[in-house]
Amino acid sequence: MIKGITCVRRAASPEVYDQLSSFFAALGFEPGRGWQIDDSRGAPFLAPIGNLEIVEGPLPAPTEILIQVVGLDSIYEITKGWMAAYGAQSAALEIVETIWKSRLFTVEPVAGHSFAFWEWTEPLKGKPIAIEGDLSATGMRFAIVVARWNAVITERLLEGSLDALYRSGTARADIEIVRVPGAWEVPSAARALAESKGYDAIITLGCLIRGETAHYEAIYNEVSRGIGQSQQETGIPHAFGVLTCETLEQALHRAGVKAGNKGFEAAIAAIEMVSLRRKLLDREGA
Repeated sequence: MIKGITCVRRAASPEVYDQLSSFFAALGFEPGRGWQIDDSRGAPFLAPIGNLEIVEGPLPAPTEILIQVVGLDSIYEITKGWMAAYGAQSAALEIVETIWKSRLFTVEPVAGHSFAFWEWTEPLKGKPIAIEGDLSATGMRFAIVVARWNAVITERLLEGSLDALYRSGTARADIEIVRVPGAWEVPSAARALAESKGYDAIITLGCLIRGETAHYEAIYNEVSRGIGQSQQETGIPHAFGVLTCETLEQALHRAGVKAGNKGFEAAIAAIEMVSLRRKLLDREGA
């Protein structure tokens, strides 16, 4: 959801503004599109990621660190949840409209460190619209189908999925864990859960290691086909977290040792797809 960050610094006078602008231009910063609103003006200087902006006059936000996001409302809810969980004290959070065609809220998670999160109220800016899912899972229901075979791997994947769901706001009561003997049985259980219409998404977890079976590829092909077919025919998002590895060591790495946790990634994908599906259905019903 995070898209970019802007660091704003105020110039004490027009002379300082011009000097700083000249300095950063001389250093080779790419000049951005300048702006002027009432008695303020800005001269952005761009880096490949983020930019430094010199301002003469009142600042456009109550803090010098502005973080541009996609989906401000989701960021706002996550921020409120974090503040409540950690007992952080801050001024009342409130999303406000700015005079520069944006929505913004400011938060001080730690005393002396305040940040403003914002998004354009006109997100097109000459670009095509992109509909994306958010990563707030509050109110969503998930089923996790996990294979017992290769449990040393699949239990790590399950822990990763649960971690992602809890971090994103899913209630424990909204998560159903279903265990099956092995990866071969995952599609069948996933299909039954999807057809029940009791869940917003199904997360499938398993592990196939080539050295353990001569029919590794046949099993993998049927498992992936079955999960994909269940998703297409039921319309319920299915997140694919079935590992296909050459060795046990490789599987361990992909289950959180070195190469991230694919269970965590599958859960995040499920959350995003539920959000995206809801947005698409809302558009159709509008």
